[in-house]
Amino acid sequence: MRSDRRSELSHQPGAAAVEDQALLSIVEATADKAGEEFFRQLVKHLALALEVDYAFVAEFAGAPTRVRTVALWGPGGPLDNIEYDLDGTPCQEVLNGSRCLHPDRIQELFPKDTVLVTMGARSFFGVPLRAANGDTLGHLAVIDTKPMPRQRRFQEVFELFADRARVELERLRAQAVLERGSRDLEFRLERTAADLQLARDELRALLEVNQAVSRHLRRDELFATLAGCLRDLMPSDRFGIELPVGSDRLRAHVFKPVGAAGAPVHISELPAAGTACRWTEENRQWLVAATRDELRARFPVTYEVMQKEGMQSLCAMPLISGQRSIGVLFFMATRPRAYEQVRRGLLDQVAGAVAVALDNCLAYEELSSLRDRLKRENVYLREEIRQEHNFHEIVGSSPALLKVLSEVETVAPTDSTVVILGETGTGKELIARALHDRSRRRQHPLVKVNCAAISAGLVESELFGHVKGAFTGAVAQRAGRFELADGGTLFLDEIGDLPLETQVKLLRVLQEQEFEPVGSSQSRKVDVRVIAATHHDLSSAVEAGAFRADLFYRLHVMPIRMPALRERREDVPLLVRYFLERKGRELGKRIEAVAPETMKRLMAYDWPGNIRELQNLMERAVILAQGPILELGPELLPVESAPDAGLEPLVPAAAAPALAVSASEAGSLEQVQRRHILAVLEHTGWVIEGNRGAAAQLGLHPNTLRSRMKRLGLQRPAGVAK
Repeated sequence: MRSDRRSELSHQPGAAAVEDQALLSIVEATADKAGEEFFRQLVKHLALALEVDYAFVAEFAGAPTRVRTVALWGPGGPLDNIEYDLDGTPCQEVLNGSRCLHPDRIQELFPKDTVLVTMGARSFFGVPLRAANGDTLGHLAVIDTKPMPRQRRFQEVFELFADRARVELERLRAQAVLERGSRDLEFRLERTAADLQLARDELRALLEVNQAVSRHLRRDELFATLAGCLRDLMPSDRFGIELPVGSDRLRAHVFKPVGAAGAPVHISELPAAGTACRWTEENRQWLVAATRDELRARFPVTYEVMQKEGMQSLCAMPLISGQRSIGVLFFMATRPRAYEQVRRGLLDQVAGAVAVALDNCLAYEELSSLRDRLKRENVYLREEIRQEHNFHEIVGSSPALLKVLSEVETVAPTDSTVVILGETGTGKELIARALHDRSRRRQHPLVKVNCAAISAGLVESELFGHVKGAFTGAVAQRAGRFELADGGTLFLDEIGDLPLETQVKLLRVLQEQEFEPVGSSQSRKVDVRVIAATHHDLSSAVEAGAFRADLFYRLHVMPIRMPALRERREDVPLLVRYFLERKGRELGKRIEAVAPETMKRLMAYDWPGNIRELQNLMERAVILAQGPILELGPELLPVESAPDAGLEPLVPAAAAPALAVSASEAGSLEQVQRRHILAVLEHTGWVIEGNRGAAAQLGLHPNTLRSRMKRLGLQRPAGVAK
């Protein structure tokens, strides 16, 4: 199922961001790791990112037919390392020197490998890890209990980190060689004090170079450390590293000579053709010149540089990592024949350590560049989505949302009445604002009224205004919302909670565009477009007598249904990043990415509170976040999926036992509502707010529920704690 999901996600607009975040998780988890910890983090995050059950790195175990794992990840987490024979296993093909992909039926292809049966394996993919001399050191592989896709991106991601694993395995081997070499060197040079001092100097230089390999992942830091390590290793007046830039240029990082400690590294570029360093790089051979005149005919560019700098001798050695030469380490001196007696064995070890360090840096730079590119692509994608539908406050690109936005673009220029249907928290107010902003009334106000938040006795005054003395407390004349919205748009939110007696007057305003303020006998004309919204099922409310049929049909000119968040799950990653960026700016925190497991759980949740619930969760997550990667624990992340739900009826007929009464017992609508609310309050222990409170179960705002309780005479019993 996850394999099918990978294929499906690659065609969804918001899914690339999820897949890219998974790739970034491997980069972040391994970038600053080395040794065994690097391999443990690599197999863990590789398995999670590629959604496979097993991932491991293995090396030869002293014999050509046996290997042992360096790190092993399984369905339950990290597993103990094992040693096994290669005969009859898919690993044998890989270690023979070729990449191996078996997308399915792996057990049938390798019947001798009983471990595959124990694993329940169906697919396998492995890549050999080759050393600089062409020998195979080991391999990186994944095994899955489902078919494996033949996707190019899947293999590119895998091979990128296989190359990184090869670099680290080679570094560890180089370190072991250095340690063995240093022990042998100490033993031999105990014979004389002069030899002992030389050995100490060389050993110190080797150890410093090796420490630079494991400590630094940035080029400037690495080169600054290498300058200090190499300055006293071999007498020179200039030394440095040259790296290829494209196919026809070299970039020289020249370290300062003795006596200039602390000075920055000098960087310059020169054409590659006609340089000794290009020849050394291409031929992977040392080049030692006793005088610069020896270079004049073959390498005129190098000759001119040495003449300008006053250098006579040159020693250049290739920096080889894996199957490629990545650069050149060079030394120059002002005296002739300075490097005729160089210790090639020692410098070969130095060059190998420097090559590993440099390859590590270049790999990290490549991953950092990839991370920055992915960030830029994410920003571009979000901007592209916004430009496509031109709704800057509305985030998403799912088909369900784009259908709604298309309807908004169609109906917005007209003056038709619109009713927006949808569950609580789906963003109905944003749609109302979009309708107003794209209408000819956008230069006039958009006036909002929450019908559920106003007590029944004050609704008419809020909508139509009142004159002085119209009722107790009316000490001055007041304009209503219709009058304030003259020439513009009036947004009636939660219109399903509007009292029946007010519905009659609202219908008249919609039909005649005139009204009478409370306490006045004079009509006032207005030019107002009405947009209504509700989370109730108005057609059911009409059947129950809780909503007027004539008003329903008058409002139902252009219904727009907002999809619930569970109906547009592909928008969850975009919404998560939008809320994280906004809340991060407000709270002064920087959240760079979301852990893949966290994003999976966010997308799997049904979000009964819709976007409002997601927004509140993201704000809470930013407040509690301790780092740049967002990881939500079970105490914060929703884990239970709510059942599917559509528009809620105004008076649910089967929501509680209190409504299961006969027609003769039911009485008035107000009595039915009172019994139902009382039953829910008793069921929740008179808790009003919260996910398990009575307001949430009734689908009401807590303030609306309190207002209705007061109107219906419902009070918390004295013995019940608040």
